[in-house]
Formats: sequence, C-alpha cells, structure tokens
Amino acid sequence: MHRNAQTHRRRARPSRRGAAHWARPAAQQTIEIDVLIPTADRGPELAVTLSGLAAQDNPPFRVVVSDQSEEPVEQVPAVSAMIRVLRAQGRAVEVHRHLPRRGLAEQRDFLLSCAAAPRVLYLDDDVWLEPGSLSRLDASLSEQRCGFVGYAVQGLSFLDDPRPDELSAFEPWPPSGVRPEYVRPDTPEHERWPLHNAANLAHLAARLELQDDDRLAYRVAWIGACALFDTAALRAAGGFAFWRELPAHHVGEDRVAQWRVMERRGGAGILPSGAVHLEAPTSIVDRRIEASDELFPESGSSRPEPQKKGDDMSASSNPIEVQRSLGGVDYPADRSALVDAARNSGASDDVVQALEGLPDQTYDSPTAVSEALSD
Repeated sequence: MHRNAQTHRRRARPSRRGAAHWARPAAQQTIEIDVLIPTADRGPELAVTLSGLAAQDNPPFRVVVSDQSEEPVEQVPAVSAMIRVLRAQGRAVEVHRHLPRRGLAEQRDFLLSCAAAPRVLYLDDDVWLEPGSLSRLDASLSEQRCGFVGYAVQGLSFLDDPRPDELSAFEPWPPSGVRPEYVRPDTPEHERWPLHNAANLAHLAARLELQDDDRLAYRVAWIGACALFDTAALRAAGGFAFWRELPAHHVGEDRVAQWRVMERRGGAGILPSGAVHLEAPTSIVDRRIEASDELFPESGSSRPEPQKKGDDMSASSNPIEVQRSLGGVDYPADRSALVDAARNSGASDDVVQALEGLPDQTYDSPTAVSEALSD
C-alpha cells in the first residue's frame, strides 16, 4: 500500500541528535532496527554507506558491522569519522572483526546472531540510502505485516538508459496486502528479476508518477543489498544457518534466505526505492557456485499449490497499461476525465471499461487510481 490513509505516524521529534547536542550525554533509546552490514576491504564504500545512515531520523537504530577486511576497516579515516558522527547523533555502532572468512552466508549468520532488535536491515557496504528511507521501509513492513520488505538498489549511471521491456513483470500487491509466495529458479516468479536491473525502478516510479513519500508494495523475485526483515520471521525460516551446507566460495545466499521467508510470511519490494548502488567493482570475483543451486537442486519437484489470486488486480487493469493510458492527465481528475484521456490515448477496451467501472469521484494522483482499480 502506498500513502496509506492511516499514515504510519512516527514520533514528532527525530531520534537523531543534531549538532547542538553532540557533546551532551546521550539518552538511552529503545532500538527498533539493527542495521547489519557485512564488509570486506571496502573502506571508502562503507564510509558512504554509513553517511547515508547518518541522514536517517527514525526509527531508533543500531549499526552492527562484520569486518572481514585484511586490515581493520576502522583504520580507514573516512569510516572512523562516520562512526564518530553516528555515535555523536546518539546511535550505537559496533564493529566486529570476524575472521577467518567462511563465506557470505556465514558472515550474515554471524550478524544475525548479534541482533537484538525486532527488525533487522541487511544493508550491503556499497549502498547509499536517501534521507527518510529507513522510516519508509519500517512503515511499509508495519503496513504489509509480512516477512520482509526492501529497496532494490539502483545504478544512477543508467538514468539515461530506460528499459521498458524489463518492466513487463511489474505487479503491485493488492490492497489486501502481501501473501506468501513460492519462488525458485525454475518458477515463473523468478522471472521478475530484470525489474531490478540498472535504473529500472527510477524509470518505473516516473512512469507511475509516484511521489517521494509513496510506498507501493510490489512482487519480487528477491531483493539484493537492502532488505528489512521481521527478525522473528527470519529466524523462524532458519536465517542463514544453511552456510554449513555450502562451500566457502558462493553467492546468492541472500535470496535463499528470502525465499524461505517468502514461503512462510511473504515479501515485497517498495517503490520508489531510495537505495543507490555505488557501482564500485565487485569484491566477489568467484561466482561459480550459486547457493540456490546447491540447496534446491530439484526445486520444481515440491512446489506447493499456488495461492488463490481472487483479490489481485485483474489483467484488464494492469497498472502499467492503465498508467500509460493516463500519462497526460492533469490531477485531480474525475472518472469521466480519466475515461476520456484513456480513449484519446488509444487505450484498449479492457482499460477503458476498467476505468468506467471506477467510483464516480475525484482522484488526486495516479496511485489513487491504481488503488481504486485494485479495490
């Protein structure tokens, strides 16, 4: 759901302390989110990631870093400076030297063992979050009451590279909320992955005319680099304890954990995404072993019965097709104006009929139209 009528209201004052209070004793806060960051030999990138966290106001959070660098990452001046900033703001920051390296899944499992908050944000060490991102993700998880939500990271060097064909798999969750799903490499749901390429989400947000505070939940194959979990749901699904079943050199451990959570509680991506990939060269060069191939060698053999979709958007009101037909509408607009605009744009009969079936009222944004169609 986006721009929920019953807005997720946080405390009026930010939990982040401003500069006037940095030298004063910090009041103890109840930590609502543990931000878990695995890192190895990426000091400059980690500093940028920490700077994004320093711009977040609410909810109160703690930062836990698992450092597998050759030299302690705290020795990087930019990293130590941002840690000092976070602590001055009243944030707890822990940096653990966690060696030897035993694989990505083991490092994430270690981080989960350090968590004490009811929610955990797994954030890669090369992701910058725009201000307000943590609050919007937290609100989305509360609204959807699912296992996890996340921001797929975007490469802003691709803003001039629209890829409309890769957006065809986009499907928002209905207002009734997120439901459990079964995803494996051989299922149709897996083919949603191109949505998260390049800067596709920025182009999609523009096409849908979303606003900065909107929170549109959509179906995903998985979400890399920035995922907020209900801690209990992640642990109930086994977390990352499967690292013991994998060789040390592997990739794809995050999607294995997410798929197991999705089967039980569901998961969703959130638009617009406030996560930016720094586009630094990858530090994982050996990608021959995919965790899902090792753990789900015959994934199609035990597929559960599909969920009923009676409460989903109908094919006739596919949000991409509808919003494309309404691209020139000047909001607020009533039903007749929407229908006229769709006809003038050459929309299909199915789209026109869907718009004709809307309640006769004024709509203040494209997202209000999509929500009414879902209802």
